[in-house]
Amino acid sequence: MSVLILIPARYASSRYPGKPLVGLKGASGETRSLIRRSWEAAMAVQGADHVAVATDDERIRDHAQAFGARVIMTSPDCRNGTERCAEAMTAFDDRPEIVVNLQGDAPLTPAWFVEDLIAGLRADPAADVATPVLRCTGQMRNDLLADRMAGRVGGTTAVFGHDRQALYFSKEVIPYAGENYGPDDPSPVYHHVGVYAYRPSALAAYPTWSEGTLEKLEGLEQLRFLERGRRLLCVEVEARGRQFWELNNPQDVTRLETMMKQMEID
Repeated sequence: MSVLILIPARYASSRYPGKPLVGLKGASGETRSLIRRSWEAAMAVQGADHVAVATDDERIRDHAQAFGARVIMTSPDCRNGTERCAEAMTAFDDRPEIVVNLQGDAPLTPAWFVEDLIAGLRADPAADVATPVLRCTGQMRNDLLADRMAGRVGGTTAVFGHDRQALYFSKEVIPYAGENYGPDDPSPVYHHVGVYAYRPSALAAYPTWSEGTLEKLEGLEQLRFLERGRRLLCVEVEARGRQFWELNNPQDVTRLETMMKQMEID
């Protein structure tokens, strides 16, 4: 086995309980759950050997199995999706070359984001983990700022060095970039896309580390790798005309459905 895609999903989200089972209406009017749409996004990735949902909730398990997904039950003690993926990986007899964490709240993740991510990790043997970043247009940056001004925790931004090694991730909009950006202007802000590709050894080590201070403050699981000195590669991906947003808050349902209608995604 070469590439394993896992979709961690939990029912008891602090910001949005029951989020994986929330319905999203596509362009044709058909409503399918968030977890199903995330699974369909994973199934579209070329080169993936296995795709499975990892959850600790029977409601999510039953729903996912009903639409044909393989489900791996994990402990309710997993503190985040990375820990859930680390546990789920042990259900496979053969250790994969790469484990991908495609989080269950990102149904608009294009297949090429994940394919480029896998290629990026393979091309950098020194990297323990890789994650995609998408350069924000002025409008996307303005949307992120609007969320923060309204007191909502929306998307995550990333900053990285010349070698693409991550320096920091934040739920604040970083770096500071002034105010004068038109809707279609490229900005220096990069939106972090919530997908990860791990070397199995780094993933297996992750649950053995205690939560770091920055991880706790930001609520961002990937910061544990940085606080432990692990190399986390940022792979820039291209939108190719696609809009991208994650479902973080109930208000995002309407935003995602509008995007799906505009992009004619069923």
